[in-house]
Amino acid sequence: MEKLELWFNEVSNSSDLQRYLVLAGTLVALFFIGKVVRLVIRRLSKKHLIADSPLYAGFLEAVAKSATILLLSFGLIVGLSLLSFPEKYDSIVATSREILMVIGIGVFVFQLVEVPVLWFEKLIERRQSSSLNMMFIPVIRKTLKALVVILILLQIIQILSDKPITTIIAGLGIGSLAIALAAQDTIKHFIGSFVIAGDKPFDIGDRVVVDGHDGSVESIGLRSTSIRTLEGHLVAIPNGELANRTIQNIGKRPYIRRLMNVTVTYDTPPEKIQEGINIIKQLLDNHEGIHANFPPRVYFNGLNSASLNILALYWYHPPDYWKFMDFSEKLNFEIISRFNAAGIDFAFPTQTIYVAGDKNRPLDFGLRDLREKEEGLS
Repeated sequence: MEKLELWFNEVSNSSDLQRYLVLAGTLVALFFIGKVVRLVIRRLSKKHLIADSPLYAGFLEAVAKSATILLLSFGLIVGLSLLSFPEKYDSIVATSREILMVIGIGVFVFQLVEVPVLWFEKLIERRQSSSLNMMFIPVIRKTLKALVVILILLQIIQILSDKPITTIIAGLGIGSLAIALAAQDTIKHFIGSFVIAGDKPFDIGDRVVVDGHDGSVESIGLRSTSIRTLEGHLVAIPNGELANRTIQNIGKRPYIRRLMNVTVTYDTPPEKIQEGINIIKQLLDNHEGIHANFPPRVYFNGLNSASLNILALYWYHPPDYWKFMDFSEKLNFEIISRFNAAGIDFAFPTQTIYVAGDKNRPLDFGLRDLREKEEGLS
């Protein structure tokens, strides 16, 4: 407190006090000027965005977002240069000016990251690869911004320590190794995000199944991927684990295949079985969603324990699930109606009990054998 009071008394003469007031007023004016410049530049950027100049619009947007901090930093740097301070504070003032310069330029570069990201996005759109765009852009944006922040912090540390940047990095080597060991899982997930972006096993919006989680991909972050399940839950799966998992991408299927088993009773004569096959073939002939390379298949393929099995296979294009369900429902109703009209009975689990004395299935031969064995023993 005594040092602060001494410094205040040293700078409280009339000339310096006027300079401080002028500096305060200038900073306030620069703040409002920065707001006005930001508003004007944003309007210009919107015009260029409409005129299909996204790169120039992104540059203007970066200038608009950093205009206020740039003007304030410039004002403080100039103000600190014009104000008179005791010689013992010269090093502090010089260091403050350098840090303000680094912060001002760093904020501008941080906002300028959007320009190369927009350029990359535009390049991918020209190649008509929107999926790659959706997966790569968030990862690239976050990585570049993190890199800019690290460089700003290193530059500030260099200014405060007055040591070369190589010495600082070397000094941080052991600490970085310890941090890397402690955060190896985080680093693994970070690298996993690039593996996923490179392999492209899915796109944002695709329906996938991973470890029993069935849902659509909502976002791909630096550490994890978020999946919104069909029940509405949001599941975050670390990218490092996701890159090593078996991913079933339902959203990329070219069609929906249905394997249908139609079972009839064992007392159905062969001609009725053939009639049932013909009915299903007629219903699937040139059906809705058919593709020339995927004709429907119908076969009498099995003798089950309680039924005779007719196998029907068909493929629905395109893979619109709800339209597929509507078609399947219509097909089911038609099969039931046509089979009932043809007198073909559907099978269901049954148990047959044979009664002794049944003329169709006599059991006397069994009793006769038993009596002969008894007589032979006697």
